[in-house]
Amino acid sequence: MTTPVAAPVHTFVKGHGTGNDFLLYADPDGAAPLSTSEVAALADRHTGIGADGVIRAVRSAAITEGADRAAGREPAALWFMDYVNADGSVAEMCGNGIRVFVAFLRHAGLLALDDGDTVQVATRAGVLGVRREGRDYAADLGRWSAPGGGAALAQGFDASVGVAGLAEPRPGLRLDLPNPHTVIALEDTEQLEVLDLTQAPIVDPAPARGTNVEFVVPLGDREVDIVDSTGAVVGSKTVGVVRMRVYERGVGETLSCGTGACAAALAVRNWFGEGAPQEWIVQVPGGELRVRMLPDDHVELAGPAELVGTVTTL
Repeated sequence: MTTPVAAPVHTFVKGHGTGNDFLLYADPDGAAPLSTSEVAALADRHTGIGADGVIRAVRSAAITEGADRAAGREPAALWFMDYVNADGSVAEMCGNGIRVFVAFLRHAGLLALDDGDTVQVATRAGVLGVRREGRDYAADLGRWSAPGGGAALAQGFDASVGVAGLAEPRPGLRLDLPNPHTVIALEDTEQLEVLDLTQAPIVDPAPARGTNVEFVVPLGDREVDIVDSTGAVVGSKTVGVVRMRVYERGVGETLSCGTGACAAALAVRNWFGEGAPQEWIVQVPGGELRVRMLPDDHVELAGPAELVGTVTTL
């Protein structure tokens, strides 16, 4: 496949995590960054190749400028994930993207990672560990926080969100992972399906950095098997289930959002209160993701990472 997009890099790998899709390329020495306009041209789904974002793999030691330099100072993290949204805007993190990033490094021969092992990846959110789980990957996305603090968590909301398809604004809870998120609960899946996310939801107060907006329907809980390293079932556990649609800043509606799935699980767990599950299945239009609460307010995201082909630009 060839697409007439002007860019200094000509070969990309297309990958996705539950439908959240990316164009990835290796730039070990940091010599071939893309401009905002080049990213937007490549990511355009009509006149470019099409993607929710572009990911550049740069050796951490090659990062020399700005806030990204701090992420490159961790000696255990050989690679820096330079993630940019489809419109060319920089994002703090991408939960689906970091899993696809590690799959890309393995595919490109830049990383050897045995099943069960963890690699440290430098990101704008700091250095994060990604563990291989067969064809899937699990990423510790670090510490989450609520901009509204304990008062917002106790009240259950600290923002108001209006969206086409709902007659009136709904309360939302803001969470940072560290990407900014605002999570809104709906009554049922029918209400979720009629939302019109072709336009950005209106969030009040308007967030200074923008925000991803997650609309969620809690679906209760289910019993799932606990499987050991040999594949044998050794017990069962209770996990929560939630369904989600998301409007991503700088992109629009996407089939999935990894940090958004974590925000959705965290918000619903908070609304359920004491005794809520510590593990969640988040159903998104592109598939299912698994979210697990870790000590010290860390959160882990697990799910697939698929590489679908190599794309060459003219």
